[in-house]
Amino acid sequence: MGLATTVELINKGFHVIMACRSTQRGEEALQKAKQQSNANRVELMKCDLGSLESIHTFADQFKQQYQTLDVLVNNAGVVSIKRETTAHGFESMIGVNHLGHFLLTNLLLEPLKNAKQGRIVVVSSGAHKVGKIHFEDPYLSKNFNVVKGYAQSKLANILFIRELATRLSTTSVTANCVHPGAVGTSLGVNRNTGFGKSVHALLRPFFQTPTQGADTAVYLATSPEVATISGEYFYKRKVAKISSKAKNKNLAEELWEWSEQEVDHS
Repeated sequence: MGLATTVELINKGFHVIMACRSTQRGEEALQKAKQQSNANRVELMKCDLGSLESIHTFADQFKQQYQTLDVLVNNAGVVSIKRETTAHGFESMIGVNHLGHFLLTNLLLEPLKNAKQGRIVVVSSGAHKVGKIHFEDPYLSKNFNVVKGYAQSKLANILFIRELATRLSTTSVTANCVHPGAVGTSLGVNRNTGFGKSVHALLRPFFQTPTQGADTAVYLATSPEVATISGEYFYKRKVAKISSKAKNKNLAEELWEWSEQEVDHS
């Protein structure tokens, strides 16, 4: 879906920087983006959202090269069937899907504010509705299961965006999130073992294509219709309902403070 978003943004005249964890897969995606868009307004920079050092390095390199950032699309999504941790000991889903995006976004706020109208888009999920922030054990070291971990990270995405929108309310920068729907990507497929591929093959006819799944993210990134909308959750280009937990301002503030501590002290 990141590739589809890249191609659509290039076709709308944007110069796109693809932030990829793997240089090899990133190079493959870069070539596909050039082929599918017939344009060279795209480049690759390495950024591993599971590593705080990598995020800092990426942000520093970006700010050395560019003073403005029009759009930041936080598109990375990890699903771990078994409990995995990042280099800093974060459970991988909350670590990559939330904390990685939290740090990257905060480090890039200055160039976003320098843009005429900076926009932040975070890819969340309808899974947030069964999510809970487990402050007593946020990295699920005692009772891990994939649904619990993924739903927590997707709820965190929405709480983050809502609090971020409040903090950016006196600026021209907007922040929204999107539920892409069921999209046929490699999310949840183990890249080393291939585990999950047969399930994907079975379900693929019922999924949207990555381009269809990217549509609302691209809409939020580019459309003048949403230029002044911030702090919302979209599905199929419309504001959608969120869970009561996702609306909880105190919970959003608590998550923000916790997130700051986690990415600062590690």
